[in-house]
Amino acid sequence: MAAAQVARLATVGADGIPHLVPVTFAQQEDHIVIAVDHKPKKSVNLRRLRNIAENPHVCILVDHYADDWTQLWWARADGIATIHENDERSDEALALLVAKYDQYREHIPEGPIIDIGVTRWTGWSYTAE
Repeated sequence: MAAAQVARLATVGADGIPHLVPVTFAQQEDHIVIAVDHKPKKSVNLRRLRNIAENPHVCILVDHYADDWTQLWWARADGIATIHENDERSDEALALLVAKYDQYREHIPEGPIIDIGVTRWTGWSYTAE
């Protein structure tokens, strides 16, 4: 999972409606961190952040698709998300993200950090019978 470049973050707010967005991320042991970065967004009042404030249970998924189905795999992490801004944890998370993504070296994210404490790992990969 840690080597993947993009993941999908699933959140659900108090309204019970799921919300799924692609995200860049970094993994450190049983924690996954995501930054709200400079990429264009319709608003800084992001639904993913509002949903986490209402319901911190989240899911993050990475996968690999290939026309050769023997190469298929996916990995999922379920966990509890917290939001950090301008604190020690957000500084640690930014260091992880900057180390993984060249784009963040040029423009360090200034938005909140989502820190997911993973409570369950699951996955699948093709295996011949």
